[in-house]
Amino acid sequence: MIKVSLQSVVGAGYRDFWNYTGRYRVAKGGRASKKSTTAAMNFIYRMMKYPDSNLLVIRKVYKDHKDSTYTQLKWAINRLQVGHLWECRLSPLEIRYKPTGQKILFRGLDDPMSITSITVDVGYLCWAWFEEAFQILNEDDFNKVDMSIRGDTGGLFKQITLTFNPWSDKHWLKKRFFDVESSNIMAITTNYLCNEFLDASDLALFEDMRVRFPRRYKIEGLGEWGIAEGGVFENWKEIHFDKWEISKREGVRSAFGLDFGFTNDPTALSCSLIDLKNRELFLFDEHYEKAMHNDEIADMIKRKGYAKELIIADSQEQKSISELRRYGIRRVKAAEKGPDSIRAGIQYLQQFVIYVHPSCTNFGIELSNYVWDTNKEGQLINKPIDDYNHLIDALRYSMEPIRKRDRGR
Repeated sequence: MIKVSLQSVVGAGYRDFWNYTGRYRVAKGGRASKKSTTAAMNFIYRMMKYPDSNLLVIRKVYKDHKDSTYTQLKWAINRLQVGHLWECRLSPLEIRYKPTGQKILFRGLDDPMSITSITVDVGYLCWAWFEEAFQILNEDDFNKVDMSIRGDTGGLFKQITLTFNPWSDKHWLKKRFFDVESSNIMAITTNYLCNEFLDASDLALFEDMRVRFPRRYKIEGLGEWGIAEGGVFENWKEIHFDKWEISKREGVRSAFGLDFGFTNDPTALSCSLIDLKNRELFLFDEHYEKAMHNDEIADMIKRKGYAKELIIADSQEQKSISELRRYGIRRVKAAEKGPDSIRAGIQYLQQFVIYVHPSCTNFGIELSNYVWDTNKEGQLINKPIDDYNHLIDALRYSMEPIRKRDRGR
């Protein structure tokens, strides 16, 4: 028999979270705070302890599970040294406890019918885990899943667990779980300071963030709520829409923009449809990834089917633009930019109602946190912060040719 010390593999800081059995268990926190890995280990431990339990794991977009929650739960199984007892399958995406047949099921809010009709073969569906819960902007989407955890559970406790980074204090999560007192809610805030498994290089990254990006450090470092005051874009909302139906509108045109990144910043691709007549902008796709080489960027653009589109890219990366052309992205060209181009681009985007497709989760984060900067007295100035702007910069670049033609009408 293998014996594993939970103290040694889980670490400190989550005792109450681990043992809580009330209806709602909520952990907001910064990056590297152990909230998601601790939740994953806790679910594996619990399912082995309670033979009638089953778990439903929810993300806003189903496809995001494979490289996040599914991988985290596989890691937790191996961390607890019980890999021989579990079967992990990719098609369908699920994890099964071999001795009993209990299951961990994965669903996305982009397919609500797959959630409302869910059943299990063994025991009861008594637990649900919302990972990256901040991405769920519509509280009703949460309520539908909450109501699905109902009925007889054979004496097991029913529980919804939510883990997320607290990007904005305007989110419904704050009002519902953190601004109330209830015996049925455990809401905690954690950060990297409780993660004893970080090494010196990890801690140095947070110190660099504290110095260079203090606003980001409060959210991603300390786990504090992002303050949305002074938002640059108040003209956006998240809605489901069919890009093919929008593209059929008279005069609608597409716009693609690319902002390069690597070590600290992501490469960001913005994809949108512009309805000039109705002053509507539809963000239908994005890419957001660090450490991408130019050949990988080209492959990503081809894989998405945009290789023949006009893509306006950051003009400071002329070498990268040249390499992308050599890799087959022939219509990529440099943004013109020019004096005061950031403010001019922002002012033009503010003329539109911006609709964000739910699959564009990083756009939602940037639009929520892109704010006007402040002076030494704390007063807002007419200049945005240089952060949470990678997709927004790509969007600005993509709009350059449209703005020039629009100005000449």
